Amino acid sequence: MSGGQTTIVVMAKECIPGRVKTRLHPPLSYEDAARVAAASLADTLAAVAASGLPVVVCAQGHVDVEAGVGSIPQVEGGLDERIAAAFDAVEGRVLLVGMDTPQLDPHLLRRIAEDWPDDVDAFFGAALDGGFWLLGLDDLPIGRLGGCTRGDLVRGVPMSTDRTGSAQRARLTDAWLRVVDVAPLTDIDDLASLREVSVEVPAGGCLARLLPELGVVDASLGGVVDASPGVGGDAPLGAGEQEGAR
Repeated sequence: MSGGQTTIVVMAKECIPGRVKTRLHPPLSYEDAARVAAASLADTLAAVAASGLPVVVCAQGHVDVEAGVGSIPQVEGGLDERIAAAFDAVEGRVLLVGMDTPQLDPHLLRRIAEDWPDDVDAFFGAALDGGFWLLGLDDLPIGRLGGCTRGDLVRGVPMSTDRTGSAQRARLTDAWLRVVDVAPLTDIDDLASLREVSVEVPAGGCLARLLPELGVVDASLGGVVDASPGVGGDAPLGAGEQEGAR
């Protein structure tokens, strides 16, 4: 396998009430929905830091980062343009994730980076709502892409639909990239998906501590509270305007 640095890029968004996780309202208030988004982001950043790989946060608005974590602003435009610009801005191999899958496995990201085979150009992780939670691209030369950049593999892919993931993966294979799929994940969109993810996040993490306080899970039983009926869904990267990756 060839060498080269692999950087994790986290697509992140400032957690302002009324602008993040709005499909959790109702039953949650906009303020509490923003707290869920902030906790999910904090757990995501902790997970990627645990991988031991370099991390760059691509931020929309103000997002605090720890020392040693890089930060670049998101460009203006749709989510496809913002993800594309991130790929064009960061050198080397890139593993791009969002902030809505705090249950992601840092060891998986580390294994991908350390064992990236020479005959693999991309890693793709679908989200169960039709978007994607992981898009990993090798440091592909422009000549390999017919004069295009890596970002052009994302530009123009319709985001926030239930076919975003399949469209993005097709864009990779249409460019003759050799793609390896990793296990799909549920991203936090609505109350139902939040409950699903709640049993997969680290027990001592920010989200695990917050959800009992909000009445989403029962701390004494370790189970989910049967609160209000479902809400619609924010989507994962690509399915709804995920604050993470679509």
